[in-house]
Amino acid sequence: MEKIPVWIDCDTGVDDAVAIMLAHALEELSVVGLSATCGNQTLERTFRNTSRICRLIGADYRVFPGAEKPLLRPLENASMFHGQNGLGDVDFPLPDPYVPEKTPAWDAILASAQAYPGQLRLVATGPLTNAATALTLHPELAGLLHSILLMGGAAAGGNVTPAAEFNIHADPEAAQIVFTSGVPIVMCGLDVTMQAELRPADLDSFAALGNRCGHAVHDILQCSWRALRSFGLTGVAQHDSCPVMYLAHPELFTGQEAGVFVETQGALTLGKTVTDLWSDKKFDRKTALVLLTVDRERFVSILREQIAKLP
Repeated sequence: MEKIPVWIDCDTGVDDAVAIMLAHALEELSVVGLSATCGNQTLERTFRNTSRICRLIGADYRVFPGAEKPLLRPLENASMFHGQNGLGDVDFPLPDPYVPEKTPAWDAILASAQAYPGQLRLVATGPLTNAATALTLHPELAGLLHSILLMGGAAAGGNVTPAAEFNIHADPEAAQIVFTSGVPIVMCGLDVTMQAELRPADLDSFAALGNRCGHAVHDILQCSWRALRSFGLTGVAQHDSCPVMYLAHPELFTGQEAGVFVETQGALTLGKTVTDLWSDKKFDRKTALVLLTVDRERFVSILREQIAKLP
């Protein structure tokens, strides 16, 4: 079986960590590199967290540093859900020896796309600053990528404002660059990711696997679960695993092609992903496949099967 080459661009908090574990375990995928951006926490923390998760899963992937702040706006973070260290305040060791990469993420992404022309899938699970910077500095990148699969946005609603999802709201200008880049996009917004939740019994089942990665999934998600249940939610959404899972198991999802553009000016709607899915008026072009549903039971089952394969 020919594996799908995947680059993961992440702001490693707790659900990014699970997504990295999943990508590493799936036999259909080949992770060819990772890059970190600010988002759930500062770049310093997300960069190191990404390396920590690589050590946890026993992988020697190269991790490249990206943006320390959004293109034009102040830095936000999501420590309420990801903890002060970004990994649910659970400590994991760095690789030993730890020699951090110096090449900027945008240059590393280009080099990988050149190595896999027309094949590389860029999976973006954080704000889109690195992707937008890469596409701006290297215009040829748009023609080299197979597609961008991103966790971000929503066809309806939001989670940081009533209109906007965190990753897009954190850097709306970057998101608009990506959505208008011409690269085929699969958008995993809140419409689908909120369905892909791990409920308390599911979390316990990961701990019951008995391996260190199963325990890690259970432990790092406790911080999020404490915060989310205070809002009346029933589980911890695995937002960032959705684009990874879609690559290997698209049959679990349904979606529709749509025009999607990002609001960068509105006072109340900043960061909204404006889609024409259910509008009478349509945009002139379709820019993304917007995923809308997922088979939660199968999603959780496959995720657990894959985590069970890890150390």
